[in-house]
Amino acid sequence: MPDQSIPVPGVDEEETFPEWVTVVGLKIRDQGEVKVARTTDSTIKAGDHVLLDLENDTTYGTIFSPPHSQPFLPPMRVMRGILRKATPEDEVAIAHQKELSSSGIVFCRERAKALGLQMKLVEVYGSLRRRALTFSYTAESRVDFRQLVKDLAREFNCWIEMRQISSRDEARRLSGVDTCGLVLCCARFLTDFKPVNLKLSRREAAWSNDAHRIGVCGRLKCCLMFESEDWPTPKAPDQQLIQPTRS
Repeated sequence: MPDQSIPVPGVDEEETFPEWVTVVGLKIRDQGEVKVARTTDSTIKAGDHVLLDLENDTTYGTIFSPPHSQPFLPPMRVMRGILRKATPEDEVAIAHQKELSSSGIVFCRERAKALGLQMKLVEVYGSLRRRALTFSYTAESRVDFRQLVKDLAREFNCWIEMRQISSRDEARRLSGVDTCGLVLCCARFLTDFKPVNLKLSRREAAWSNDAHRIGVCGRLKCCLMFESEDWPTPKAPDQQLIQPTRS
């Protein structure tokens, strides 16, 4: 397969991307849908744990599909790459993080209910870089979680971070199926959110009903940013081209 690169409109003219990429399918922290991530390690197999950088921290993922090559598509420019396969020491740390996460969910929900806090706990996860637990949640209004943080720190004896997330981020983590009948783009392969603007859609004038362009998260659908006429379509010889999942 020739080592070629293609320019991608909308980014720096000097920035180019490979025509083909090697990817794996994985679940980040065993949550949501299987996502696609880049890799250079051909020895990875289904069931392996890998490390990757996400949200300025190091976390883990579980491989669901082994490495394979596919044509580069413009949405892949926001795709994450894995750092490496987990070592035996990493496996011990990952197992510990899973136990902390399970305990954190149960304890946090019990304390939040006892304190009368109007919040929805979405996910609890630890860090592989530092001794910390992150509690992500959604809420319709400001939540005074100072006492909750004290209770969590006393229970788990580590740094506690409360992170309020948007409805779009919640949809990415929990996944779902949109009106198109396909799994949400954000849950299937997007790992970074880019601003979605109606001007990105070449069919903007064709939209007659706002409900058609609003996703299950209540915001503009991520797939609107795939409607640019300037995006090139690479040719895949002797195989079907894999198109991005639309929601």
